[in-house]
Amino acid sequence: MANQTSLKSGVVKSVLSGDAVIIRGVPKGGPPPEKQLCLSNVTAPKLARRANPNVKDSQETKDEPYAWQAREFLRKKLIGKEVYFTIEYTAPGSGRAYGCIYLGKGGNAENVTESCVAEGLVEVRRGGIKPSDDQTRLIDIEDAAKAAGKGLWAKEQSPDAVRDITWVIDNPLHFVDSHHQNPIKAIIEHVRDGCTVRAFLLPSFHYVTVMLSGIKAPMIKRIEDKDVPEPYSEEAKYFTESRLLQREVSIILEGTSNQNFLGAVLHPNGNIAEFLLKEGLARCVDWSMRVVTQGTEKLRASEKEAKEKHLRLWKDYVPNIATVVPIEEKNLTGKVVEVINADALLIKTNDSKYKKITLSSIRPPRMADVKEEDQPKDRRVRPLYDIPYMFEAREFLRKKLIGKKVSVSIDYIKEANDSYPEKTCGTVMIGNINIAEALVSKGFSTVLRHRQDDDQRSAHFDSLLIAESRAIKNSKGVHSKKDNPIHRVADVSGDAAKSRQFLPFLQRAGRSTGIVEFVASGSRIRLYLPKETCLITFLLAGITCPRRARTGPGGPGESELYAEEALQYTKELCLQREVEVEVENVDKAGNFIGWLFVEGQNHSVKLVENGLSKVHFTAERSNYYAQLQVAEEAAKKTKLKVWENFVEQPKVTVVEETERKTNYKPIIVTELGKELSFYAQHTDTGPQLEKLMEQLRAELINDLPLPGSYTPKQGDLCAAKYIDGEWYRGKVESVSKDKSSILFIDYGNRDKLANADLVALPPGYHTLPPQAHSYTLALVMLPKDEEARLEAVEGLKSRILDQQFKVNVEYRITGTEYVTLMTPDLRTDIGKELVSEGLVIVEPRREKRLQKLVEEYIKAQDAAKKSHLNLWRYGDITEDDAKEFGYQGY
Repeated sequence: MANQTSLKSGVVKSVLSGDAVIIRGVPKGGPPPEKQLCLSNVTAPKLARRANPNVKDSQETKDEPYAWQAREFLRKKLIGKEVYFTIEYTAPGSGRAYGCIYLGKGGNAENVTESCVAEGLVEVRRGGIKPSDDQTRLIDIEDAAKAAGKGLWAKEQSPDAVRDITWVIDNPLHFVDSHHQNPIKAIIEHVRDGCTVRAFLLPSFHYVTVMLSGIKAPMIKRIEDKDVPEPYSEEAKYFTESRLLQREVSIILEGTSNQNFLGAVLHPNGNIAEFLLKEGLARCVDWSMRVVTQGTEKLRASEKEAKEKHLRLWKDYVPNIATVVPIEEKNLTGKVVEVINADALLIKTNDSKYKKITLSSIRPPRMADVKEEDQPKDRRVRPLYDIPYMFEAREFLRKKLIGKKVSVSIDYIKEANDSYPEKTCGTVMIGNINIAEALVSKGFSTVLRHRQDDDQRSAHFDSLLIAESRAIKNSKGVHSKKDNPIHRVADVSGDAAKSRQFLPFLQRAGRSTGIVEFVASGSRIRLYLPKETCLITFLLAGITCPRRARTGPGGPGESELYAEEALQYTKELCLQREVEVEVENVDKAGNFIGWLFVEGQNHSVKLVENGLSKVHFTAERSNYYAQLQVAEEAAKKTKLKVWENFVEQPKVTVVEETERKTNYKPIIVTELGKELSFYAQHTDTGPQLEKLMEQLRAELINDLPLPGSYTPKQGDLCAAKYIDGEWYRGKVESVSKDKSSILFIDYGNRDKLANADLVALPPGYHTLPPQAHSYTLALVMLPKDEEARLEAVEGLKSRILDQQFKVNVEYRITGTEYVTLMTPDLRTDIGKELVSEGLVIVEPRREKRLQKLVEEYIKAQDAAKKSHLNLWRYGDITEDDAKEFGYQGY
């Protein structure tokens, strides 16, 4: 080994070839000095060189045999290690230094030149008059390598002695896709700046330029033929160079930028991009963050750490105060009640407060730029239907979120500016799904481009960028190359002429499916009917709802009590929900009137039930009057909301005596109901209804649905085949648990039917009057004894079933009509006959108009008592009526 005092030390930065290295010194206040040293007395094979596009007639050269192996031998032995070296001489023209390198120190130090010669990877120079001792030793070592057939001296050249290098990749994007984001082994050949390297991919020897995806480090810019370094550019380059240059790494190719590649370089200790960010030597950039596959969260967290420590690039960093949200308000959960403009949601929180949340960092679809002269002058722009993909975006969110529970994390609050109000922006999650990310991935929204120093962005901003990249790649939504979808929607709201044209069609349709677009009050909504592609104003039938304040000639009025509560109730249950409607009529202003069903429940009934509406007299003509009456009576009893000041009045309406004598109607009793009630068909309207039933049967024969295609539900109107194979319209009274049998009633006949015997009722038959009416005998009641009750019911059945009578309504109680039933010649009163036979008991009524009839009934009852008929066979059962005997009344 050379004299210890002549030795110099340094760290090998790079190996240029099998006989030349770059050695750097100790860094002092910046990147250290460097020196190129060539090994004395030896010559290594020359490595391949690519053609220089900036030099005319520059041509590509190939490797000399074993040039790469020689370079690799030195690289693996020396790179990044501390070495000792001597400089024997310096060439006067080029200033190139020649010397000897030692690995280690002292007597055991390895002479690198001798090691290269021993492997047959370099050739010893043999010129000169008298070889030096060192040269003589190298010649002896070389002769031994030749004798052993090593390296250059092998009898047959190794197949991999010369590399097949691909300097230029013709289709970079296809090359990236072909590797499927799998790690590729590589050797870093050059570091251009802190975030850009050149490398050989192994074993294919593709030469690639890789820009670290997701980050940007300071660079040295070329301005007016001068190199102008940005702050910390040299430090960033040294940081990357000292860790990666000529190191074996893994590269994940993630995208392309022009002819360069975007990717992650994985050092054995981790992703180099993360280390650059932690040291404040780089910053995250959005344009390439979208291709990152190795954890965007880690990159953002590393940058945040450097910001908090004010390292280098962030030494003057001041956080944006507007992004700070109080910790107690940062997270909330609630139910989505409305989707606003496809990028905002109205959420009812767990403490029953309403909060509007705008989805962070996304922009909904926008109207294409159209010249003003190309637009019709009278056209009114409807953003939901006219902006391409706005309707699809709204529908995506509506179907996913309306009525569902979500969790919200507030990202930032955007201050009010110009004409825009303050916005609370956040990330909305349903389960593990980020709604904004799902919206962007469908192509129904785009990602906002924030300023690089703008911290007001989504906490999942990088995921949004990646989702947008996928949508662009797959040409989805707004990124599609196809024509934009067109929604031709007829708005007939407030247009009486158009509404009248639509009315017959909607009436024939029976129940139509719609989407509630707007709620103006508890009973007034705007509906979109997808099948009919029209917008209508719809008023709930059968009820009168408290009115909201309206602005009139004298200024704004006042809302009626509970008007706002009714509005909120309808909003929460109906807004942007899919509902069913039965249209009955249209008013003078062009508003449709009918019944609205939310999840099968009549919304008019629900409003009345909750004390937010009253029954309107027009409901008496509908099939839902009984339900409305029951709901209203229940609300009155509890004095609920609009009934809070209700004073109960007598419920009985008595028919006038003069009317009773002349108002008998001919009927046929078709079925018995519960206790003393029965179903009867009116013979004066029977032929007309039968004609309608014949039409129904004809329609079903011509277009019969498949058996089993209809699933009956309790309360449904449907068609059934059960009498002599004929079809009838009726109502499902109940469904068995196994759904194999259904108790069906066609308003006069009841039977158990199989599911296959029921089909959906064709349009136009839902609003027809019932084929039979329900009545109850007036002035009589059943005894308490069970056997006596059965005997009375059987006596009624044997007298009236399938017989013709005349009926008169004597009074009504909560929608139930109580009647006297007379034989066609008006000589026999069936109720009175049952009393006279001792089968039922007279119900005493105190109404003056009924007193004559009540007296006749009591006389008949007294006669039965004296004769000890049936109930009275053992005496007067009412003799113990006194309270001390515990009489409860009949």
